[in-house]
Amino acid sequence: MKFVGSQIAYYLSDREFKRNSKLLLKYLAILGIVIFIYSILFHIIMAQVEGHDHSWVTGFYWTLTVMSTLGFGDITFESDIGRIFSIVVLLSGIVMLLIVLPFAFIRHFYIPLLESQNNNRVPRSAPNGTKDHILICSYDVIARDLTARLKQEKTLYYVIENDLEKALENHDDRVPVLYGDLDEQETFIKANIQDAKLVVVNRNDIENTKIILTIRDIAPNIPIVAIATDDEAVDVQELSGANHVLPVKRWLGEQLANRVNAQHAKSQPIGQYEDLFIAELPLLNTPLVSKTIKEAGLRKKFGVSIVAIWEKGRLKPVRADEKLTFESVLVIIGSKEQFRSIDELFHDYNINPNPVLLIGGGRVGLAAAKSLHKNGILVNLIDKDPEICKKASHICNKVFTGRASDYDLLTKAGILEAPSILLSTNDDSMNIYLSSYCRQLNKELRIVSRISEARNIDIIHRAGANFVLSYASLGSEAVLSISKGQELNILGEGILLFSLPVPKLLEGKSLAESEIGAKTGLSVIAIKENSKVVTQLSANTILPHGAEIVMLGNIEMRDKFNEIYSDFI
Repeated sequence: MKFVGSQIAYYLSDREFKRNSKLLLKYLAILGIVIFIYSILFHIIMAQVEGHDHSWVTGFYWTLTVMSTLGFGDITFESDIGRIFSIVVLLSGIVMLLIVLPFAFIRHFYIPLLESQNNNRVPRSAPNGTKDHILICSYDVIARDLTARLKQEKTLYYVIENDLEKALENHDDRVPVLYGDLDEQETFIKANIQDAKLVVVNRNDIENTKIILTIRDIAPNIPIVAIATDDEAVDVQELSGANHVLPVKRWLGEQLANRVNAQHAKSQPIGQYEDLFIAELPLLNTPLVSKTIKEAGLRKKFGVSIVAIWEKGRLKPVRADEKLTFESVLVIIGSKEQFRSIDELFHDYNINPNPVLLIGGGRVGLAAAKSLHKNGILVNLIDKDPEICKKASHICNKVFTGRASDYDLLTKAGILEAPSILLSTNDDSMNIYLSSYCRQLNKELRIVSRISEARNIDIIHRAGANFVLSYASLGSEAVLSISKGQELNILGEGILLFSLPVPKLLEGKSLAESEIGAKTGLSVIAIKENSKVVTQLSANTILPHGAEIVMLGNIEMRDKFNEIYSDFI
């Protein structure tokens, strides 16, 4: 009964349903008046013309039987005027009862009722007692990636959508969604914002500011993470009340720029775990090429641990007999001093002094160019827009206006001599095409690319890209890091750093005996026991009781680990 009552209350409060109901009631009132008039005329004609007296009930009975075309024939007129009246009543009944009434009922009651019922499927408020949840203000590309991670970590979240069609679509896709206007305090009150863990404001810069101010009025202490499109909007959103404003597109350009090979061989810091740092070490033109990991001896010489290897865009677990190639990029963990020692040794190995080639000078491309320029790396830019080329000319070595698929333009820009190429267009198909094309033109080229859709990652790696990163994964990783109070670690598209308790099944076993890498593809980078982090691991390292394993891998690898060992954690 409660459900029926709430449904009726919702229908009565729905403005569109109320409007349609009023129209239907008006028509029913007109129909009632017509029936009443016909009943009076029936009495007048019967009494004045036919000379018969009938009760009022008989008058209504005759009117309804004639208008509905049932016509039982028990009461009829003998005079012509009476029969003409019967014809008028019959024809008006056909129109009003058999044609207009069904249409009016369907159009102004049944369809609105179904629509209202359909719209009511999307909840307007979070369940009572909801707490420690994350509220997301739009189901965009960042939100899709973020919610996949939150679901895996069993963190409660709700997407607040102000477009009913999108809300219904998300609801049908089993996305936890709430419907409401984002600039109304009532929407966030119903979402139980006071007990939420975090709010992600990810609309456009102008809407974000309004939403932040709305939230701050009712929840002055709730952490707000805002996604900024333009750098100019960062200060505005911070002043409006956001705790963290993420200029993700600029960060994407900087992260991509950090992955190019240029000038001298050196380690590239990419993240941090506790007091230890994680870095990538490209091996092109270094003496480590063609050696095995054991022969490289980085742990013995510098104290760093090789925890994984990037090979043709894939992260592989470490094996002592793994042979290193010019395409290999080592993922190492250690201290800043240890990385500095490696850089000093490799400084004399010149990767390539020629300019890096940058294709695409939009927000991401311009951020990458600025980052490379700041680090003293020469950049040649190709873009089809003359205005963009003009805008970027002061931070680029040379700019070229035209299509990047033009062979003559590519050769003029230095594709044959460049150490790296950075593809920053927002078109995955174009980036895949250029990856394949540039790989054929220069086999030793390091290709770093932006990507939009996760489904294209394998394709672009097969096309020749060495490293890819997307706006979505960078944004979602940044939000997750803030929610956990951790440092932001960008290891690669879809690659995560996480720790899990040692499963009971593996307690007391060595890393070799555990076969974690062979069974799941994960790379074990450290073991944490009693707040102490051990990174000097070997095949004989024992997994102790009560410790945590720190691992690198993607979501599928983590799911595989959970599938195998979930009953033993």
